[in-house]
Amino acid sequence: MNEKTYNVGIYCRLSNDDERDGESVSIENQKMLLQNYVRQMGWNEYRTYCDDGYSGTNFNRPAVKQLIEDAKAKRINLILVKDLSRFGRNYIEFGQYTDYLFPSLGCRFIALNNGIDTESHNGSTDVMCFLNLFNEFYSRDTSKKVKAVKRACAENGKFMGTYPAYGYKRDPADKHHLVIDEESAPMVRRIFDMRASGMGFRSIAAALNEENVLSPGTLYYQRQGRADPRNVSHKWTETTVRSLIRSEVYIGNMVQGKSGTLSYKSRKLVSKPEEEWIRVEGTHEPINSREIWETVVRIDQKKVRKTPPTDGIRSIFTGLVYCADCDFKMRNHIEKFTYKDGTPGRYSAFICGNYARSGKSACTIHSIYENVLEELVLTDIREKARFVECDGERLAEQISRMKEKESRSRVISYEQELKAAAARMIELERLMQNLYEDKCTGTIPQTVFQTLMRKYETERAEKAAAIPELEQKVRAQLENRQDANRWMEVIRRYTEITALDESILFELVDRIEVGEARKVNGQRICDVKVVYRYVGSVDDALAQERQEAYEKAI
Repeated sequence: MNEKTYNVGIYCRLSNDDERDGESVSIENQKMLLQNYVRQMGWNEYRTYCDDGYSGTNFNRPAVKQLIEDAKAKRINLILVKDLSRFGRNYIEFGQYTDYLFPSLGCRFIALNNGIDTESHNGSTDVMCFLNLFNEFYSRDTSKKVKAVKRACAENGKFMGTYPAYGYKRDPADKHHLVIDEESAPMVRRIFDMRASGMGFRSIAAALNEENVLSPGTLYYQRQGRADPRNVSHKWTETTVRSLIRSEVYIGNMVQGKSGTLSYKSRKLVSKPEEEWIRVEGTHEPINSREIWETVVRIDQKKVRKTPPTDGIRSIFTGLVYCADCDFKMRNHIEKFTYKDGTPGRYSAFICGNYARSGKSACTIHSIYENVLEELVLTDIREKARFVECDGERLAEQISRMKEKESRSRVISYEQELKAAAARMIELERLMQNLYEDKCTGTIPQTVFQTLMRKYETERAEKAAAIPELEQKVRAQLENRQDANRWMEVIRRYTEITALDESILFELVDRIEVGEARKVNGQRICDVKVVYRYVGSVDDALAQERQEAYEKAI
């Protein structure tokens, strides 16, 4: 009888957490042990697959992917690891490989130190699921301890990132402290100056690229003396400049914990709400002054709208004006004429875009001259600014109450969805654990296990993706008073404003709603509502206050 020929794929893994255990778990130690065993057994070593620096809590690892590819292509028919934990610590995914995928591929699996062999009849595989459970419990405990240490360090203002921000480097005497990098810091100051002068992120990036200024990524890998293994072409981009401008590290503050993983099993980063960020001020020497920082922050808050003008002269209201009845954007309509002396003239007006596109059947014209619109908006801004100066606290309270009333039902709905999703995630984890244990004890058939596991995994992934979105919706609805204070801080600077420009409108106004004109006592009246950034319609808040006062009086 011919003995089966085994082509062996040796798998080795080392995580960052394993490094503290020393040489005993090193990649070289694993390779030497397993290669000697292959030679003793008279098998063929096809390839050694190594994942260095990867956690065992998920199987999205390059060497694992290649190993599976080779198994599917029948290049290997035996997978050899030092112990079960080297292959992975997620007992659910582990079971899918060893109980379903490998057998279906005709691939034998051996964990040498655990005495596990899927083709053995000595009962070794009976304890495999329990060993996997212990491995996962270990991984969960380790993850909790590491996170606790990192958080404590961050709360003490220690730098816990992988790469220092552009313009800084690690202190040679303390790797958790940042010091100014004299080579790149001047460029940081220049970027802030460019932004303060009104340059956009894209323009700044283009200027830096034209001058062949080394980007943060290029500078990092140049100093490392190696190329980026991802083969990424590092250039200054709009995103790079924006991130730099918005970082508080340049005024001496350390802001960490902006993102995290959903669980110890997942490596996918999700954004955390701002109230969960760890912010410590004055942890290191600032590169920029507080004054220039506040200047670029104000500029950064402005919206950018780019709509080409119809005659070469762009209205400052373009993109801001809406029809109050159909909610279409209003179109800037230019009328040209010639004065008696031959000089050219123009009227600039806004008309309903729906009317301009489809005629009277869609909407009415809602026409308003730009100079009239400018005067009305200018007056409204001055009035609101003076109101804030006189009785800002009362106005802020009323705005918050109005927004709270509008958002209450939405918050309740979002919170209910969030609570249900979180509860279902816990329930799915329990179901998957019970399912795996039932499979190990032989309570359910393999086919049932596989079907249910796929179903639960799909639902868990959907819930995990939905939870951050729901949390963001809840946060957005709960920021009412903060928004009111932010708006008051901005508008109180415009009590004596005499003219409008784009920067003022972008800073203050979200939209302007124009109603259809009507005749009252022979005069043409047009309702214009200014909807402000952060707070919405202040007139609606004041009207609500008057209504509440009237109801109390009667």
